[in-house]
Amino acid sequence: MTFLTSLFAGGTKGIGVDINPDRVSLVELQKKGQGYRIAKYASEQLPEGVVEDGRISDPIQLGEIIRRLHQENRFKHNRVATSVPGRETVSRLIKVPSELEGDELRDVVLNQEASLYLPFPREDADVDYVELGVHLDDDGIERREILMVATPKEVTDTYMQAIQVAQLNLEILEVSSFALLRTFKEELKKYSSVAEAVAVVDIEYDSTEITIVADGVPQFSRTVGIGTSQIQNAQLRSMNLPPIRNTELDRIEQMTVPLQTMDTAGLGGGSGTPGEAAVLRVLSDLADELRRSIDFYTSQTVGADVVQVLVSGPGAAIEQLDEFFSQRLGITASQVDPLNALSVTPDQEYSKGVRMSMAIVLGLGLREVA
Repeated sequence: MTFLTSLFAGGTKGIGVDINPDRVSLVELQKKGQGYRIAKYASEQLPEGVVEDGRISDPIQLGEIIRRLHQENRFKHNRVATSVPGRETVSRLIKVPSELEGDELRDVVLNQEASLYLPFPREDADVDYVELGVHLDDDGIERREILMVATPKEVTDTYMQAIQVAQLNLEILEVSSFALLRTFKEELKKYSSVAEAVAVVDIEYDSTEITIVADGVPQFSRTVGIGTSQIQNAQLRSMNLPPIRNTELDRIEQMTVPLQTMDTAGLGGGSGTPGEAAVLRVLSDLADELRRSIDFYTSQTVGADVVQVLVSGPGAAIEQLDEFFSQRLGITASQVDPLNALSVTPDQEYSKGVRMSMAIVLGLGLREVA
């Protein structure tokens, strides 16, 4: 098993498996001309307690669900690529002397450098890295740039156990944001300068992952505890309805962010319904967190500027969300359909909510495409 081999590399024939607290999804892609086609896709909501706060709490039950989905939908392959959420990983861009190569480089990165950056003991972590090339440092010295990624072994072990119970072979375990960036590779190519960074905002079930990418490389990542669950239940509470655990994608699709004018700039202003006002308050909090992340990145990176926001995940199905972020941030935002971004031909008609929720699983499936 490889934790991280390359940000954008493909692999052998296999399937992508996306695991999050709300549901598990499987996809098998096939090459079709300049794009891809979905050969198989299956998704199922998970019972409460199987995955909590980004961690697999019941790998046996999860594995049995994956095995059933795999068998009932007659997936052809047993090789699997899946991912760990960013909140459970540590990613660092580091620079080492350019003359380091091979085993010596591996030893320096996995042992010496890793020990400096991990918030937990090195012996309790699974660590891997990818080389990004040799660059001139500010002092004119050549240094090798490395993207190092680590996750606690106790987290990695639960993913391995779940896939083993599913009677599948785990080939790749990576960070979910890397799968997302693979899906948006062509979009990110439009911004090939270090000075033109892109903020990728992935609104998932119980959290949003913010990844800032410059020249195709993730530079900064942060997880915010606001997701479709918080948005949906805020709306339900405003209507005096009880909260529900699982996200109803059709409810998310029907939401529209009330855009503000100069006259309705205050929260709750205008003639919006209580439900719209509740959604607006949660999304305003999310926009504020995104602004803080962007400001932090630009303050730490000389000459860098975030010029585009790409919105993905099931939360991206909310109407006018791109215009809302554009207004709040003063930066152009776009809701990106992952099937269009990858030129994927679907095997059936999918609703907007389902399409938007497929960004990570498609990136994982792309890793395993024939």
